[in-house]
Amino acid sequence: MKSIKLLLFLLLFLPVQILFAQQTDSLYISVNYQQAPLKEVVNDLEGKTGYQFYYDPAVMDSLRVSLSANQKSLPHILEQALPKGVYFFAISKNKEVFLTKGKAINTALASAYYPHQDGSQKPEKVVETAYYNQKDDAVPEATIENKVYEVGLKTNTINAGQATMAGYLRDMKSGEPVIGANIFVVDSKISATSGAFGFYSITLPRGPHRLLIKAANLRDTRRQIILYSDGKLNIELQEHILSLREVKISTEKVANVKSLEMGVNKLDIRSIKQVPSAFGEADILKVVLTLPGVQSVGEASSGFNVRGGSSDQNLILLNDATIYNPSHFFGFFSAFNPDIVKDVQLFKSSIPERFGGRLSSVLEVTNREGNKKKFTGTAGIGLITSRFNIEGPIDSNKTSFILGGRTTYSNWLMDLLPESYKNSRASFTDVNLGISHQVNEKNNIYLSGYYSTDKFKLNSDTTYGYNNKNASIKWKRMFNNKFIGVASAGFDRYGYDINSDFNPVNAYDLSFNIKQYNFKTDFTYYLNSKHTLNFGLSSIYYKLQPGSFQPIGNESLVIPDKVADEQALESALYFGDKFDITDKFSVSGGIRYSLFNYLGPNTVSNYAPNLPKTDLNLIDTTSFGSNALIKTYHGPEYRLSARYNFTDNFSVKAAYNTLRQYIHLLSNTTAIAPTDIWKLSDPNIKPQYGNQASLGLYKNFKNNTIETSVEVYYKKLKDYLDYKSGANLVMNHNIERDVVNTQGKAYGVEFFVKKSTGKLNGWMSYTYSRTFLKFDDPTVGVAINKGDYYPANYDKPHAFNFTGNYRFSHRVSTSLNVTYSTGRPITLPIAKYYYAGSERVYYVDRNAYRIPDYFRTDFSLNIEGNHKVHQRTHNSWTIGVYNLTGRQNVYSVYFDNEGGAIKGYQLSIFANAIPFINYNIRF
Repeated sequence: MKSIKLLLFLLLFLPVQILFAQQTDSLYISVNYQQAPLKEVVNDLEGKTGYQFYYDPAVMDSLRVSLSANQKSLPHILEQALPKGVYFFAISKNKEVFLTKGKAINTALASAYYPHQDGSQKPEKVVETAYYNQKDDAVPEATIENKVYEVGLKTNTINAGQATMAGYLRDMKSGEPVIGANIFVVDSKISATSGAFGFYSITLPRGPHRLLIKAANLRDTRRQIILYSDGKLNIELQEHILSLREVKISTEKVANVKSLEMGVNKLDIRSIKQVPSAFGEADILKVVLTLPGVQSVGEASSGFNVRGGSSDQNLILLNDATIYNPSHFFGFFSAFNPDIVKDVQLFKSSIPERFGGRLSSVLEVTNREGNKKKFTGTAGIGLITSRFNIEGPIDSNKTSFILGGRTTYSNWLMDLLPESYKNSRASFTDVNLGISHQVNEKNNIYLSGYYSTDKFKLNSDTTYGYNNKNASIKWKRMFNNKFIGVASAGFDRYGYDINSDFNPVNAYDLSFNIKQYNFKTDFTYYLNSKHTLNFGLSSIYYKLQPGSFQPIGNESLVIPDKVADEQALESALYFGDKFDITDKFSVSGGIRYSLFNYLGPNTVSNYAPNLPKTDLNLIDTTSFGSNALIKTYHGPEYRLSARYNFTDNFSVKAAYNTLRQYIHLLSNTTAIAPTDIWKLSDPNIKPQYGNQASLGLYKNFKNNTIETSVEVYYKKLKDYLDYKSGANLVMNHNIERDVVNTQGKAYGVEFFVKKSTGKLNGWMSYTYSRTFLKFDDPTVGVAINKGDYYPANYDKPHAFNFTGNYRFSHRVSTSLNVTYSTGRPITLPIAKYYYAGSERVYYVDRNAYRIPDYFRTDFSLNIEGNHKVHQRTHNSWTIGVYNLTGRQNVYSVYFDNEGGAIKGYQLSIFANAIPFINYNIRF
């Protein structure tokens, strides 16, 4: 509903007259209405003219319009359409049309309304204004479109020059910050974007301005301001509910074209929940896999690969906390609770300077802060999982909390497996807690915690378990309108435990864990309308227990064994500048200098130089005391990007990044598994290094309702860890003897099309990519594939994804997901031979063959309850089928020696179509 308060005020205080704006005289359109309701007429006129209409539907709902006009002006059409003496219209110079009944309004302000340099006095106010004095503690909340908000220290005259306005964008319904919203100054090229915590800062010429604010899933809104000096203004935005016939046309909806970011994909939770997934629960990682340049090694794998990188080269963050294993239940569910996630960002190319420590990507998942205005919650019941969350204010508008949890009851599903797996068991639980507190207008404190645990066994007495534990505290301070800083400290832990006590004689417990304590500061300084500076520092203290093998009980004959603990300190200092050189050309440059210190206590093996690291080439060992500096690695990391706008809907971008990674994943599989071991760089294992260059074209069509992009990239890898044949990774005290540092290259092209409005919406992507590794240093070990390049385990040249949604009505919609990719490489045995009196197997070159291609189709039907506003609960159903065609996609191939013959077998995770149903409730 348009603003009723505005109309009542204008009717009481403005003179009765009709103003015809001059700009409408040259605008001619054709219309044809037959007993059309006013809403339909207004939608048509807004689309044809670009003007915005304001009226009270409750007053004018009975009006029907019958009119046929060919190439007539807007005032002429309105004169003919509105019954004279009953309905009135007024057109402002700002392309706004006001429709009223009974009385007309005047949209013109008095000529002396704004103060002048000559010192003339301002007459009595003719419109309602909000006045903010910079000395006041309270910051006004701008909630009304057609209300003039005065910002800064009010003076009799408006001085020349510029001033900075800053504040927060918040959701009007929940009070939560709105991140990534675009603020445009109408009739100007000046714009700004709300960053972390919804904070924005914009520098403008002093005087009157009209602002246009746009954000995903929120209603586009305008604010009118008079800027006297530096000041603050918080803006509240309303949820946007699309009508079925609505087509959103906006010349400013070009964030993908105008932003400097390249290779960045942003997903909101609404889009994520529309994509069908296994067992019907929204899965963030599965949706990320539909984006260009992102793949997985197979079904139900927990890791993902980005632009030719391995799964350990992705930095996965949940509220700035590192998640080492992002999956539950054999990889079928992600570690992120969809009911409390706010948004997801994947950085593939233009990785900001504040991030480091990984070569390929950064996946940043941000949870909601919790409703600051009222208690709400959601719950969901599925075939094997249930979830629940509650949120609300602790102190109204100051403190809020959000608490969410999930659990599973999947054992009944395990009982349906074949006889050889009927005794299998699996379960998981996770809990999220977030508390945000506003100390005052300049200081906020945020607390967050996460805990997850998984436990399973597969028809054996061996039990597997792993868990994530994360806790952090964050302090945000707004020093002034141009300067904001965030300081945070946290603790992250990941560990696994494998034990068996069925036979007391060989009962054992095998465990691993990694702990890290981190501290960092991030500052943003809005120097002026052209320069935005970012700088900060970070430090991470690692403490690893690489492996412990211990007996269980007094009867166990297992010999205790423990790999020496490791610890290290990784620090970094960064600085970056975003520079808008012209309205069309912008650049961003930054440098991050990282420093890695490998610390004692530890004993380091010393090998003969220029020879392979083997037991025969071991010279001696060196012992180091507690916290002694054993080895230091350091170096700069460069971040460069540029964007040139040829038109408002077409741009070209380029980026170049260099990154360093000091921690490695040692795995017997190509995906992240519970038995994986993380290893720090040390004197014998070098850190990984990579650089990437990329170029992209971005073009929007159909009035910016269809976004398209094409990106090409080339990446070089150095000192990536691969394994020698027959490598042993578990409980290995000298792991450097079984790994090799390889060189690599990756390149590809990514196509992306996205339609975000209308009854039919979704996105489609195609990626062609290759990843090759090479090991040809004879001084380190035997060359792999004779020193030639060979495909990496996760090299999959072709990948296509389609995700589409069609809404039949406000309550019923369908979703379809189609995925295709090339099969991953494998190494096959092709012959047997005898050597030294024993039979041996001969394998082809590494990764010379591939498993069959992957194809899957998923479908879901989403049914919502009624949309009555005043009811205690809102419910919905999700019904669908995962792997609709029942295709037996191959996850892996393995071989067994049966009767003297080697036979190969294919393993499929989902060999049939899997129906699912979920019931969700929101209160």
